[in-house]
Amino acid sequence: MVENVIWPATLDAELTRSEGRRVPEDLAVPNPTVEEIAKAVQQVGYDARIEREKTYPREYEPRGRVVVTNADDATKSDLLGAVAAYMQVLRE
Repeated sequence: MVENVIWPATLDAELTRSEGRRVPEDLAVPNPTVEEIAKAVQQVGYDARIEREKTYPREYEPRGRVVVTNADDATKSDLLGAVAAYMQVLRE
C-alpha cells in the first residue's frame, strides 16, 4: 500500500514554489488547514489520516500533515491537483 503525504504548504497560495508550494498558483488556496485537506481527499475518493504534531521541514510552526492511503491509481501531482481544485470548491 502506497501512502502519500500532503503538507499544508504544498497547497498554500501564500508560498512560492521554492518555499514548498507544489500546485499552480491559480489552484492554491491561502492558509489551508489539515481538516480542509482531509475533507477534500475524502471527497476525491481516498482515505485520509491527519497527523497534527508534524512540522513541514521548511517551516517552524507545526501545521500537521495529511497521510493519504489507497491512492495507488493516481500520481502525486494528480492527487495534489484534484485536492487543490476541490478545496477551492469548499471555500466558495
